[in-house]
Amino acid sequence: PTPVQIKEFGAVNKIDFSPAPPYNYAVTASSRIHIYGRYSQEPIKTFSRFREAAYGATYRDDGRLLVAGSEDGGVCLLDVGGKAPLRQFVGHTKPVHVVGFLSDKYRIFSGADDYSSILWDIPSATKIISYSEHIDYVRCGCASKVNADVFITGSYDHTVKLFDARTKSSVMTIEHGHPVESVLLFPSGGLLVSAGGRYVKVWDVLKGGQLLVSLKNHHKTVTCLCLNSSGQRLLSGSLDRHVKIYSTTSYKVVHSFNYATSILSLALSPQDETIVVGMTNGVLNVKHRKPEEKSENSQKKRQPAYRTYMKGRTYMPKQEDFCVSKPVRRVLRKYDKLLRSFQSSKALDAVLEPPIMLHTPEVTVAVMQELHRRGTLRSALAGRDEKQVNLLLTFVARRVIEPRFTPVLVIVADMLTDIYHPVVGQSSVVDKQFLKLKEAVAKEIDYQEELLEVLGMMDTLFATFTKKTDMCLEENKSNGVTEIIQTNRSY
Repeated sequence: PTPVQIKEFGAVNKIDFSPAPPYNYAVTASSRIHIYGRYSQEPIKTFSRFREAAYGATYRDDGRLLVAGSEDGGVCLLDVGGKAPLRQFVGHTKPVHVVGFLSDKYRIFSGADDYSSILWDIPSATKIISYSEHIDYVRCGCASKVNADVFITGSYDHTVKLFDARTKSSVMTIEHGHPVESVLLFPSGGLLVSAGGRYVKVWDVLKGGQLLVSLKNHHKTVTCLCLNSSGQRLLSGSLDRHVKIYSTTSYKVVHSFNYATSILSLALSPQDETIVVGMTNGVLNVKHRKPEEKSENSQKKRQPAYRTYMKGRTYMPKQEDFCVSKPVRRVLRKYDKLLRSFQSSKALDAVLEPPIMLHTPEVTVAVMQELHRRGTLRSALAGRDEKQVNLLLTFVARRVIEPRFTPVLVIVADMLTDIYHPVVGQSSVVDKQFLKLKEAVAKEIDYQEELLEVLGMMDTLFATFTKKTDMCLEENKSNGVTEIIQTNRSY
């Protein structure tokens, strides 16, 4: 489907999908937070009670609460179903760009441009602990879904720090090498991904922050990261206007999207069918995956039971039953198909195969007769190589003396002699077969001459028998009555 373009009031700094149905998503831009339905082009709810810019609105795991930072240093807790803020957390002195819930749902962490990270208690709206280890703006962060006390922050001081709420200082520091724009943890909590500069880097947290892979597929700063629901695809958005999709098994780019302007934020719906990208010009681009068409015809039909096929197989017909035989479907032979498609030469080739010539020579002769009837026999015989001419002459020389084949094969022999007479003397194999054909025809002519002589002798004898029978009949005439006297004579 065509992507939906929605215009916001300013650059879109954060997009977050609700983890709970109906999977609405919150868009933070300028001083407002808009909540959209997956297919709506207008906000279904707006939070606009921010005096200055709002940042990083993020859902809680149950989808009922939102937390957002602001330009004035405040952290605001919002009820998705209400209008007024539920809580205001005051403690930062500079704009708060990073906010999120710990996985126990009752604590919030935040990171600000005053270089500090603070952990807040929701019920009492008080500060639990503050960390001031970064030496530049804290601009990204995420919480572990496995351990409720662990959260991570990324800073423009090129470092990523892992904090444990039970300790007074960070438990791990990772050097990314560039100002860190985005971080995320894999669902298992064992792998950490950081983005900054042109690089996306994957770290093994369980091995003390060991670098596993460094990806450099963008040619401008990478601003945002996202994982799909199964964790098999990693997405990165950049100021170079591209979203790259990596396989998390090979870390190769498997797909790429191109957008109109620089990308600041992106999010993927929990069921992976919607990707939303926020850009610097305030445009929100929403792409939906095409739904799979489910038609009644495409559903697999239920097959009949086995007994349906076997029913009646053992029935024996009675004497008074009338049996209707099922017509047997006739399958055309290869040469029949070729004849039907008027491929004369190929049809002749098909019947010159050894099994047919040896066991069913009548088929070969019948095809030759049909080609002669069509007037295409000469063209089918012409243009053949030494091996094929040898095969034809062998067949004709062997079968021409058979009375049932002689009328057709004499024509074939005549055509072969006429066509290949100019090449006689060029191939000893073909010359030998022509000689064999000549010998076979000469022998047959001799036999015919001898048979004609015998036939002439037999005709003379039969004529003699006829005359002697007439004389006997004349001698035995008396009183006008003819007696036929049977005699046994041996000649």
